[in-house]
Amino acid sequence: MLATEKRLLVAGDIMLDRYWFGDVNRISPEAPVPVVRITRKEDRLGGAANVAVNAAALGARVGLIGVVGDDEAAGTIDELLTQKQIDAKLSRDPSISTIIKLRVIGRQQQLVRIDFEEPPSESVLQTKLSAFNAEVANADLIILSDYAKGGLTNVRDMISVAREAGKPVLVDPKGLDFARYTGATMLTPNKSELRQVIGDWRSEAELTEKAQNLRTSLNLGGILLTRSEEGMSLFTEDVILHIPAMAREVYDVSGAGDTVIATLAVMLMNGKSLPESVMIANRAGGIVVGKLGTATVSREELFAGHT
Repeated sequence: MLATEKRLLVAGDIMLDRYWFGDVNRISPEAPVPVVRITRKEDRLGGAANVAVNAAALGARVGLIGVVGDDEAAGTIDELLTQKQIDAKLSRDPSISTIIKLRVIGRQQQLVRIDFEEPPSESVLQTKLSAFNAEVANADLIILSDYAKGGLTNVRDMISVAREAGKPVLVDPKGLDFARYTGATMLTPNKSELRQVIGDWRSEAELTEKAQNLRTSLNLGGILLTRSEEGMSLFTEDVILHIPAMAREVYDVSGAGDTVIATLAVMLMNGKSLPESVMIANRAGGIVVGKLGTATVSREELFAGHT
């Protein structure tokens, strides 16, 4: 059984995932596109908030820091976080809209996604940074969830503060500049994210060499590469570990990276070794891709059939 006295602090880009489900029975006379008659709507927490929800589903005490607008979507996020018993300290920026990803689903497939997003103002980012600094001491482990929406503009300072406090920092990275994550305990890029930074590789040996060179140059404790159907690869100074993907039908990869990093963090906080934590996180990722949209994995699902 997982302990719950440990506290995880999550910071990053917070968003609301909206799903509009409907029936498709005809093509529009205005353009060659399907007409969707909406029959059901559902709101879910996305981005860093989805990381927090995934950790809470595994029994962790979770704090969440980020920026939202001062609008209806922010209120919805507040309500959902309260329902999940997540201790959120969200900085409201009246000059922007809360990030929303609206997905229209018809005939059990996504027909279109519409994104609403604006970068937060510098003054609100400073408020968020102050809130982060105040919460670090109370955390056992920190996750920085970067979706390149501007919420982690001060990520260098955040990693520095966490290191000075002796707290492990796991980062889900984005963009071409991984140097901004220098000093983190672990980065968890996917294949396309890592390829943008180190270039392509023609063999496992070349991948290992390039990943290890990146790890050393950025003073990272490790890199956990998520590789979709190829599973995961862990690169540290002492360990190189390749874990095959679970043989499971993939329904939707939305938020799978959130599930992986949240599970990894909770396992590490509960005293499991890094290799064991990675294997359990791989299992969690394999479960969540079988669900529609951003979703979570329960302790019962994760440990079913495992001691």
